[in-house]
Amino acid sequence: MATVELTTANFDEVTERDGIVLVDFWADWCGPCKRFAPVYERSSEKHPQIVFGKVDTEAQQELGAKFDIRSIPTIMAIRDGVIVFAQPGALPESALENLIEQVEALDMDDVRKKLAEHKH
Repeated sequence: MATVELTTANFDEVTERDGIVLVDFWADWCGPCKRFAPVYERSSEKHPQIVFGKVDTEAQQELGAKFDIRSIPTIMAIRDGVIVFAQPGALPESALENLIEQVEALDMDDVRKKLAEHKH
């Protein structure tokens, strides 16, 4: 599956459904973003069960502000509507694959329980 462009119009709809969504916050003028793009694209081909979204921070400044994106690229992982990872910096392919394995291995009931405890 190829990457999906995420905008303010479709972001919540795409990221709130069950399953894993990875989000790449990038911009056209960003060198590391351009170098990371083929890595992200290759990973999207290997994992058709995962949605690989891209947010152009220039065109979607509202989303960049909403998630307090200060450095790009920033990779965010969302599982079952919960943000489980967000970190700036282009990842090498092996690190991206490792991140995917970790997100797939999460016990989401446990994650939700910890989030609920944290909110109290």
